[in-house]
Amino acid sequence: MSIVNPQPLWQPDPQRIARAQVTQFQAWAAENHGAPAEGGYEALHRWSVDELETFWKAVTEWFDVRFSTPYARVLGDRSMPGAQWFPGATLNYAEHALRAAETRADQPALLHVDETHEPRPVTWSELRRQVGSLAAELRALGVRPGDRVSGYLPNIPQAVVALLATAAVGGVWTSCAPDFGARSVLDRFQQVEPVVLFTVDGYRYGGKEHDRRDTVAELRRELPTLRAVVHIPVLGTEAPEGALEWSALTAADEEPLFEQVPFDHPLWVLYSSGTTGLPKAIVQSQGGILVEHLKQLGLHCDLGPEDRFFWYTSTGWMMWNFLVSGLLTGTTIVLYDGSPGYPDTAAQWRVAERTEATLYGTSAAYVMACRKADVHPARDFDLSKVQCVATTGSPLPPDGFRWLHDEVRDDLWIASVSGGTDVCSCFAGAVPTLPVYVGELQAAGLGTDLQSWDPSGKPVIDEVGELVVTNPMPSMPIHFWNDPGGSRYHDSYFDTYPGVWRHGDWITITSRGSVVIHGRSDSTLNRQGVRMGSADIYEAVERLPEIKESLVIGIEQPDGGYWMPLFVHLVPGAVLDEALLNRIKQTIREQLSPRHVPDEVIEVPGVPHTLTGKRIEVPVKRLLQGTPLDKAVNPGSIDNLDLLHFYEELARKRA
Repeated sequence: MSIVNPQPLWQPDPQRIARAQVTQFQAWAAENHGAPAEGGYEALHRWSVDELETFWKAVTEWFDVRFSTPYARVLGDRSMPGAQWFPGATLNYAEHALRAAETRADQPALLHVDETHEPRPVTWSELRRQVGSLAAELRALGVRPGDRVSGYLPNIPQAVVALLATAAVGGVWTSCAPDFGARSVLDRFQQVEPVVLFTVDGYRYGGKEHDRRDTVAELRRELPTLRAVVHIPVLGTEAPEGALEWSALTAADEEPLFEQVPFDHPLWVLYSSGTTGLPKAIVQSQGGILVEHLKQLGLHCDLGPEDRFFWYTSTGWMMWNFLVSGLLTGTTIVLYDGSPGYPDTAAQWRVAERTEATLYGTSAAYVMACRKADVHPARDFDLSKVQCVATTGSPLPPDGFRWLHDEVRDDLWIASVSGGTDVCSCFAGAVPTLPVYVGELQAAGLGTDLQSWDPSGKPVIDEVGELVVTNPMPSMPIHFWNDPGGSRYHDSYFDTYPGVWRHGDWITITSRGSVVIHGRSDSTLNRQGVRMGSADIYEAVERLPEIKESLVIGIEQPDGGYWMPLFVHLVPGAVLDEALLNRIKQTIREQLSPRHVPDEVIEVPGVPHTLTGKRIEVPVKRLLQGTPLDKAVNPGSIDNLDLLHFYEELARKRA
């Protein structure tokens, strides 16, 4: 990977830099809080991590965070884990998410799009009214601050209303997408014991209706803490016996009452992919998410009332929660409920066109799929409103950057971002005032002291190291659910470097301040003492037209040797013959190094993923090391369990 003074792919023009919120914030913070007036983003970032408390105080003032009782100080305790943010303060997340109703009552807060690709608006005043009505009904059902409220819902307006009504009463929201099977949902919801469950009778995906009534019945049987079940008839069926009707709960014309809760009061529970054992139930706070998302969406994504924010996601992924937070900046958010590739691979671009999205977010995998399918977004769609295309889920390969630049617009801000469910935010990514370099994230986020560390805990520049964060972020988990003493939380992030968050990714921080992500460090490829990122290999191999997807695993052998197989899932009609085998190896050798060339290339029927679409390297590694399937993986967290039998069988043969 060359990091020697490359030319930027894109540079914002002076007008764009001048009108960016982060530029205006810096000038204001220089005047009011001693931030550096000169030196651009780099100087602002340095100040934001050196003067952490002043920076976050400035964020709350700039975005006019409404504290109903004031805070004693910004950071009561800065140790990790356990940092205490804004002790003494009370506020409400939902109150901030609905503020735009005061000034933009008749403008759309939500644009809901299904597979017909026709946007249907919900205005700010209507959203506020429905939240007010539902919050009053939740209180009438006995929901009190701290009670858990769950949703088994697709990405529809009702899901947003239910989240905001839950937050308004001080409840704790948690959701799963309806393509999750009963076991996966129960692995999550049984941990947190919800008192209310919002459900649908089914959903539409890929041009088909999927009935979920049997799954809902099973959830009701297996969640004994439920006091109420609310039925949303997406497919038009009657409410099952004992369930409440959504329409009845949201019919009143009621002003929402916002429970004022402590800053660190739980807002929602998110779940790690949980490929082994039960998923981690990650709890984040109302105040922590509020200020982190205002910073991230307002300053980094540069979103405001004139914008339309579309991210392709489901309610089972943290990006859905992040998308809903677009409301905090007064932005119209786009909820797309449907297949990313229906009726054709270009579906998401059609949604971006029809909703006039200004920021369109998707997965790196979708971008690469469009490239392979010969999609031409700018030729076929009017994307003149799209200012930024953002990607996450996995590193966007250099070819993805070039394709977006060539096929969407050469004046396109491409924001590859990386963070985690664990913080429901980004460690590094979008900065509207900085250049974009091919294959790189623009910079670390404000207030985030992101570093790359070698094994001895020394920071390195222009070298691969562990992604660490050396100061607390407000959206770090307040705790994991059912983790008495906090041992699971501690072991997840703080067991390698005490008091420092280690995320489990390999990164390079370049001397220009940009960031390159190389893949997970917990499934690290380590040949002859050289650490290599799996993402670099995927990027090289998946350029070949015959290869649909790949998976690389490195396994330490009992005799001290190392076995590194590359599994390839071929496109229909392709054959793994000698010629393709040689091209795979030659491609890796030329684009990476001879050390990256696998010991074997093995054709597989498919690559298994988590339910949120991430390739599962660690469980496959465990299977190949002989771990039984039920111990190597949590079956409910995998998109296609049958695929794992191939790896299990391979391990048996090798043994």
